[in-house]
Amino acid sequence: MVKTNNPAGETATRKYVKFGVITAIVIAVAVIGLFTIKAFSNKTVSTEAAIEGISSEAVSGGDLRMAVVRMDAIQNEAKALQNLRKQRENYETKLRDELTKEQKALEKEKAEIEKSQDVLSQEALQRRVVEYQGKVTKLQRDLTERAQSVDAAFQKALVEIQEKHLDPIIEAIIAKKNLSLVIDGRFARTGGNIENLDITADVINALDKKVSNVKMDTPKGF
Repeated sequence: MVKTNNPAGETATRKYVKFGVITAIVIAVAVIGLFTIKAFSNKTVSTEAAIEGISSEAVSGGDLRMAVVRMDAIQNEAKALQNLRKQRENYETKLRDELTKEQKALEKEKAEIEKSQDVLSQEALQRRVVEYQGKVTKLQRDLTERAQSVDAAFQKALVEIQEKHLDPIIEAIIAKKNLSLVIDGRFARTGGNIENLDITADVINALDKKVSNVKMDTPKGF
């Protein structure tokens, strides 16, 4: 997550705080770009020529103000995100209970079919087997669709927390501390305990004050 002192930098910051997804997208786009150049461009230049128009200026140590934020800690410790996970777990528990109940009913029906093999005609037995297999297929499809609906509702609520609450808090802290650069702490390596470097606790405390609960939409089938 990068923050500069200009509007373009602010836009970059908003796009970079995305629970670790943006990095993968950037890498994928970069790889696609490289292959595109290789496939369609026959003209090559030297490295020196390629960087000829790039300025030699860079941020100096005295101008650079930076911090780290651990997104994994925020996801685990922030009250709103803990509450959101609990909501998802409740729906998942309901699904597991229903699966157990339906499985017992299907096992009972299967046993009855097996017992009736010597009583029913081949045609009647085949019809019952087909009906049984249809019930199994329907149960698998329904539970899969409902599980996907739970995940979709959870992801939608995550995005709401991020866009309405987390992003504004991080940007406000960046502005308050006049930071030039903020790095995801999961990928940062630091030497020693550098005072005021880690802003994770600040972000969690502010997020807890701003919002403690975001209700998931009711998933389909519940």
